[in-house]
Formats: sequence, structure tokens, C-alpha cells
Amino acid sequence: MRHSPDAPGPAVPGPGPGRDAVDPCVRVRGAREHNLHGVDVDIPRDTLTVFTGVSGSGKSSLAFGTLYAEAQRRYFESVAPYARRLIHQIGAPKVDTVTGLPPAVSLEQRRSSPGSRSSVGTVTLLSNSLRMLYSRAGTYPPGAPRLDSDAFSPNTASGACPSCHGLGRIHRTSEELLVPDPSLSIRQGAIAAWPGAWQGKNLRDVLEVLGHDVDRPWRELPAAEREWILFTEEQPVVTVHPVRDADRIQRPYQGTYMSAHRYVMRTFSDTKSATLRARAEKFLTDAPCPVCEGRRLRPEALAVTFAGRTIAELAGLALSELDGVLASFRAEGEAARVLAEDLRGRIAPVVELGLGYLSLDRTAPTLSAGELQRLRLATQLRSGLFGVVYVLDEPSAGLHPADTEALLGVLDRLKSAGNTVFVVEHHLDVVRHADWLVDVGPLAGEHGGRVLYSGPPEGLAGVAESATARHLFARPAAVAARPVRTATGMVRVTGADRHNLRDLSVEFPLGVFTAVTGVSGSGKSTLVGQVLAREVDGRLAEADFPVRRLVEVDQKPIGRTPRSNLATYTGLFDVVRRLFTALPESKARGWKAGRFSFNVPGGRCETCQGEGFVSVELLFLPSTYAPCPVCAGARYNAETLEVRYAGLDIAQVLGLTVEAAAAFFADVPAAARSLRALVDIGLGYLRLGQPATELSGGEAQRIKLATELQRLRRDHTLYLLDEPTTGLHPADVRVLLGQLHGLVDAGHSVVVVEHDMEVVAGADWVVDLGPGGGAEGGRVTACGPPAEVAARGEGRTARYLARALGAS
Repeated sequence: MRHSPDAPGPAVPGPGPGRDAVDPCVRVRGAREHNLHGVDVDIPRDTLTVFTGVSGSGKSSLAFGTLYAEAQRRYFESVAPYARRLIHQIGAPKVDTVTGLPPAVSLEQRRSSPGSRSSVGTVTLLSNSLRMLYSRAGTYPPGAPRLDSDAFSPNTASGACPSCHGLGRIHRTSEELLVPDPSLSIRQGAIAAWPGAWQGKNLRDVLEVLGHDVDRPWRELPAAEREWILFTEEQPVVTVHPVRDADRIQRPYQGTYMSAHRYVMRTFSDTKSATLRARAEKFLTDAPCPVCEGRRLRPEALAVTFAGRTIAELAGLALSELDGVLASFRAEGEAARVLAEDLRGRIAPVVELGLGYLSLDRTAPTLSAGELQRLRLATQLRSGLFGVVYVLDEPSAGLHPADTEALLGVLDRLKSAGNTVFVVEHHLDVVRHADWLVDVGPLAGEHGGRVLYSGPPEGLAGVAESATARHLFARPAAVAARPVRTATGMVRVTGADRHNLRDLSVEFPLGVFTAVTGVSGSGKSTLVGQVLAREVDGRLAEADFPVRRLVEVDQKPIGRTPRSNLATYTGLFDVVRRLFTALPESKARGWKAGRFSFNVPGGRCETCQGEGFVSVELLFLPSTYAPCPVCAGARYNAETLEVRYAGLDIAQVLGLTVEAAAAFFADVPAAARSLRALVDIGLGYLRLGQPATELSGGEAQRIKLATELQRLRRDHTLYLLDEPTTGLHPADVRVLLGQLHGLVDAGHSVVVVEHDMEVVAGADWVVDLGPGGGAEGGRVTACGPPAEVAARGEGRTARYLARALGAS
């Protein structure tokens, strides 16, 4: 097998003459996806293979962009052309050849947010089994007809509550919300929910034509009149004679009236604008549906019971509790026994992966990317597939060390069932557990993209270039060598009662680095992201409160379309466009900053409308995308690209990496400060114009943090971060920690939710929640400096924290 010329790995058995069909390896030749530099690598099948490397090195491009994409392409080759165009495909990878590749199943950490109707039950298909159990083995009221399983689903017309359409909650409005200041007249803007500009004036003029007094204070209007104006479903059409300036033509028009309630509800449900939707939401209240009481189903479905409970009650139990109910129930009849056993069999792998605290009705948008991936992994365990390649994206993300041990057992079971398991991973315990390692690097972006090593884990020790080797085999640094900082104040949370937190009280010291730990589902994110954040936010206005600013840095995408990128989010693009606008050529042509935006007409290429690519319809084949034939992917028209700053046009500037741009704009303070913050936090490999949709959750979080670092203020700021090391190689973790500890040294406070014991060991204060997840969590099991928490041995974190401290 061929490797990087710098690091030839161990030999792998090759196929004999004419025996390609039984080749024991997956062999890749000439992989060029993203930053891969013509990679050649051989990986044995029927193994647990871990792809390692620093963030941005190209390991995901090899595992997902090349191997999985090629497996998917081959599968779709066997599908009828007409059916093929109905299925989303990720495109053919840039690779010369891949041989010995079985069918593949991808379990990625998806960036997009699932819909509000998606839940734990729908993701795992457990809801199907539960509905079937109620349909076939439920206890029906006397005389009630037997219901089909669809009647127990809130996502079908036959099952959904007709009042809330199966959502369980309804949005309502009121006169107080629609008219916050009743002392104003309609002409003065009393109906705050109405739109502004011409549309609002039109509604006011229509009311006036209908005979309503728009100059009288709202509170003086008769109650029946106020009710009609705000809530009528009528839409009368009248002729409006607008009153305008004397020198302007006044043309009458037909105006249609729409009540404030109707306008708000239509905007909230139909608008594609996030801004308009957010504005409409301010005039609505969210409450449980009064008909189904939040249970989402029709009365006839809720009348059926199993083990004395309705389907809504069982769906609301933690999966570990649901398993206990099913285990203790004495089934009457073969159907009940078989269906109950099947449901328990499907629940078992979910609980095994540390997700027993979740309930079937837990909505998918409230789950982390790691939880969603592990739910899909549990479903695959039950499927019993044989001879496939599973490609997993950091399955240990969001896992406490105690839960990671269970994950390793699950990966071994997938392998022992006759499958090949490819894992992109940073967690060193998972890396050590691998049968085979593929290390990509040595650095990120254009400085990576080479396979440094492919072979058994112990062989990586001899690869000097590998950042993974330095952390995998070197003795851990003395993480506790730095003296523990002294707190400068305290924020106390008292009686927290949210999700699984029950009357919890805890103190968070200020001026220090605090790590909140605990197993998955113990309540960490709820405590920090909701309870602590709300407590601090509510006290910022107090003169004697020591914290002046609150900054929450999460892993949500920095944009949902390819038009949003690193440069636009950080504000760097505004600086760049101003530089181009100030050039003599731009001034001579009368160009403003908008000319250099690919999002608006003018400077952009109109053939692709600034996208850089066009969709190519292939009749019975799926549509594919190709670089724009006019701008060749530059996104701008030819005239705009004639203007150059220091020799580069605007498209070339967006193509620079952060590292290259930092040198290019070294003499531009406004740009240099932003770029330096990105480089310091380890994102120098990203391109300025890299679409937001290509960024991982960890990269998005670090971009947000870098944006904060570049405008660092002296006011005492509390930074809240939820698992900031997710998706980071140990080498990148060190870089990130340097920045976070630098914030504390500058007089600020940092609170992180974290599972990485090296990070926890280096903190000043630890708050450990548990002892378990779900109903078994939500309590403080230990609190204090890391050494004290480890020494007391209370809670499930202490043992792993002691190991991290003892190793140093």
C-alpha cells in the first residue's frame, strides 16, 4: 500500500492475481476532495478504524467526502434513473479510484436543525412500535372501535388534536399585547402589531373609510368596536382616497382590511423572514392547548390505555423508566407480549449509549448533535446489517468519560457483527481503542491534507510530524501546576426548577475559570445556558452587581445559507468592501460598498446571482451543480473584478485563508485585529469566503468567540460556553484553553460545560451534577477546586478527574 512518502506504514495484505473480489482492504488512490493532496491509502476491512488529525486537516474529507460519498454514488448507480432524481445525493468525490468498498451507512452530526414535529421517538422509530402496541394490545373503552396505529400519531390527520394540529401548544394574542399603550389613537400607532410604512397606513385609511374614529384615544373606543378592529375575520374591501401632498397625483385604490390578530397569525405562520417572524412573536403568547392539554392527540386515542397509562403518559417517561414499565407488565395475549418485547429490544441500545434519560416526546431541536447521532447509532444496532461500512462523525461528542466506555462497547458490537467501522474522532480513549489509525495532517487547511500514517495505533509513535502522536503517547502536561485563582465575587442560583433541576441551589465564583461537569442529561446545559444566564441577565442593570456584560457562545450555525460566511459574520467583509470602495477606480466609477457584495444586484454575477455555481438539470438524472459558466465561481461580474486592492480582486481576497489574509491586511488595523483573533484561536486554515454551511459546530463557536475577543472590553464580562472543545483535536484544545484562561487573567469570568477531563483539571472551580441523567440527575454531587472534588470521590466525575490530575 502507498502512504505519504514521509511516513511509510506497515504492509497490508493485497489481493492475489485475479482475486480483486476478495481484497481485504479498501484502497483509495488520488483523493483530492477539499484540501486532500492526491491521497493514497489502504485500510483493512472488518476493523474499527479511527481517522485522526487536527481540526481542518482533511480527515472528514477523506472519511465522509471521499469514502462515504463514493459508496453512496455506487449505490445510486443501481437505482433506476427516474427514482435517482428524487433522492438527494452529495455528488461524486474527487478521487481517481476506490476499490474494495462495501455499501456504507453515514452517521454524521448534522448541522441543520430538525423540525419541531421531529422527536426522539421519530428519530429512533420507537414511536412506531409504541403506536402499534396501543393499536393492537391497548385497552379500549367499552364499545370503542379499534384504532389504526396512525390514530396514535400527532403527525397524522387521523391522530392530531384538531385544535393545535398535533403541536400540543397554541399561540394566542390579546388586546393588551396588540395595543400596549391604550392612551394613543390609531393614527398615533396604538395598534403596535400592525406593520409599518405604507401597509400600516393603508390599514388605518381603510378603517377611517369604514367609519372608525382613528384620532380618538384607543381606550375611549367602545369595547365592541375595539374587539372588531383587533379580532374580526372579516376582510371588507373599500375604495380609499389617499390624502397626499398637493402637488402629487391622488389616485383612489381598493383597500382590503385585515385585523391585527389575523395579520400577526398569518405573518407568524407564513413569513420566510426571520425578522418579521420574530416581530410577530412579540405579540403572541405560547400556552398548552386547552383541548388536548398539551398531549397532542385526539380524545379517542387518549382514551386507550396500556399498563393503565395513555400513550402520551408513556411517551413522556424517560426511556429507562418506560423500559421498567414494560418489564413489569404482564402481557395478556401473544400480540401484547411480542410488541412489548420488541419495544424493549429497541430501547436497550439507546439506554446503553447513555441516553436513557430522554423521553420519546422530547423534541429533536432540543437535542445536541451528539445526542442525535447516538440515537441514530442505536437504531443501526437494532437493524442487524452485515458487511457494511459505518462512517461515524465524533460519536463521543457530548459524552462524559463514563458514557464513552459504553460507546466503545457499541462500536465493538458493530464490528463483531461483520461490519467495518470508520470513525472520525478526537477523543484519545477512542483512538487508543482502534484497530487501525489513519492520521491526517500535519496541520490544517492547505498545510494539511496528507496521510501521515496508516496502521495499528502503536506505530504512530514513530511519526514525528503527527500532532496526534504527541498527545497519544506523551505523558500529560502538569495541568494543575497553575495555582488556583481566588474568586472576586459570587453569583448564587437559588431554587432552580427547570427540566430535571429540582430546587437546586449552587454558587458560581466570579473572576475564575469554572467547569460544570456531569454525565449526559444531568442538567449541565440547563443550569448554565438557561438558569445561570437568566439570573445574570436579570441582574446586569443592578449598580452593585459585579458583572457588567453576559456573553453566551454556543455552537449554533453562524448562518443557514452559503451566502453567509466567516467574513460577513465577523464584520470583516464590511472592512474589505470599504477598502475597495476607497480605491481611485471605484470613486471614478461612483461605486459604493454595495458594489462589492455578492448578495445584491450591481456587482454580482447575475447568471448565478452571486452563488458562484448553477444547477444543471439532467432530465432523468438528479440535478447537479457546476461552477457558473460566466464568472467561473468568482460570484462577481467581470467589471467588478477589474478593481484590485494590492493586486487582488474582491473574489481573490475572499479566497484567502485567514492566515494569509492576516499577512495581506497587516497594515489595516480594523482587519488585522479581527484576523489576529481568528488565528489566535486556531482558525487560520479557514477561507474568508467559506460558506457557513461548511463549518462545524465547534468552528462556529470559535468564530463567535473570536468575534468577541476582537472587541474585548474592560467591563467585567461573564462568558458562558457549552462544550467548547467539541470537535477539537487535543492540540487545538490547548490553543482554545490559552484564550479562555487569558480572558480570566484579564479580569473576566468563564463558565464552561465540559467533558474533557484535561480542561476540568485545569479549572479553578468545578460544579459536578448528577449522579445520573434525567430524573436521576439535576443535583450538585460535588463542588470545589478540582483537586478537592477528585479527592472526595463523590459523583461519577471524581474518578476520571483524579486520573487526569494523577497522571500529571
